[in-house]
Amino acid sequence: MKAMILAAGRGERMRPLTDITPKPLLEVGGKPLIVWHIENLARAGIRELVINHAHLGMQIETFLGDGSRYGVSIHYSPEAEALETAGGIANALPLLGGDPFVVVNGDVFCDFDYTLLSKEAPQLDQHVACLVLVENPPHHPTGDFFLDGSKIRAQGMPLLTFSGIGLYRPQLFNAILRGAKAPLAPLLREAMECGTVCGMRHHGCWVDVGTPQRLAELDKKIRGN
Repeated sequence: MKAMILAAGRGERMRPLTDITPKPLLEVGGKPLIVWHIENLARAGIRELVINHAHLGMQIETFLGDGSRYGVSIHYSPEAEALETAGGIANALPLLGGDPFVVVNGDVFCDFDYTLLSKEAPQLDQHVACLVLVENPPHHPTGDFFLDGSKIRAQGMPLLTFSGIGLYRPQLFNAILRGAKAPLAPLLREAMECGTVCGMRHHGCWVDVGTPQRLAELDKKIRGN
């Protein structure tokens, strides 16, 4: 199984830190956010990775190289300007292949066990996506989606927050032209209306590292543990 780490965002809320450093290379606990993802994916046996980038993207390539020092193989999908989530994934499809693949936002921190998604891959013939939901954080109290058993729906209570981690069939992105900007949420909501999105809840650590304050708080927590 392959995985894609989304690393093309500008990180406006993280400025001025991201004026000189791409957000996935910002450090917590002594290592860049993106390295935590790589190591976590490798532990689950997912070692073929694709990373997209735009803002200061060559810094990411220079730092990570081909991934061999982390025990993985990395291919890059550069974007002249960020194509948003679905656009970035669609642009990278030639590198991801025809089988279901994992996608994770590069600007979150999470201890999710990716083997749980690997086990879902054989069942994905009935679905186009399997999403990981988490408890709503203070900065996003309204949530995103409703977990109805193993199905995810756009409406219902209580709403949970989409973690930015999911398993997708490439067919979900077939209608998006390579190089075009496209958000992910409309695709997911359309698929939810058709009943083709499943999901699970993660009860462990998850942080949307979206501001310098949350970055500092997470760094302090990791070093304290």
